[in-house]
Amino acid sequence: MCAIVPRATKGAPPAGEYDVKAAFLYNVAKFVEWPPEAFASPEDPIVIGIAGVDPFGPDLDRAVAGRTANGRGFLVRRFRRPEELRSFCHILFVGAAEDARRWLTAVRDFQGTGALTVGEGVDFARQGSIAFVIENRRVRILVNLEAAEEARLRVSVRLLAVARRVDGAGEEGAH
Repeated sequence: MCAIVPRATKGAPPAGEYDVKAAFLYNVAKFVEWPPEAFASPEDPIVIGIAGVDPFGPDLDRAVAGRTANGRGFLVRRFRRPEELRSFCHILFVGAAEDARRWLTAVRDFQGTGALTVGEGVDFARQGSIAFVIENRRVRILVNLEAAEEARLRVSVRLLAVARRVDGAGEEGAH
């Protein structure tokens, strides 16, 4: 399961928080199964959307450049306003600086099912599918299976093995 957690290479500077989160976004895509109607064709890329303010800069684009997950490439899109979500994305990252409730409502209104919502902090985990939290200076993953199942997404047991589960109330479940 070490493939999920990015590692620093010897002599390289320590990865910044958003470098790690960018790598996690790429790796998480390998462990999620979208409903068939989420892709128009087998060649369609996995679209990662960034909601509002982009905390990644070019790091996310670099993290997914030339990579694939389940035979699909990646495309990164940036959305300034929730109304722009009429253009579908498979993974929507909502940073801590954004109003998560507004973006999640837009996902439900414009995308229906099939969007993996990823954000930051325990509060986001109560509403979205996956949240990144910082514990002991490390990025950890929280998974809300209820939200993922509501979006008709299947989360691999391999991802669940390294994540903590939470429910809609933010209560932690078993690993």
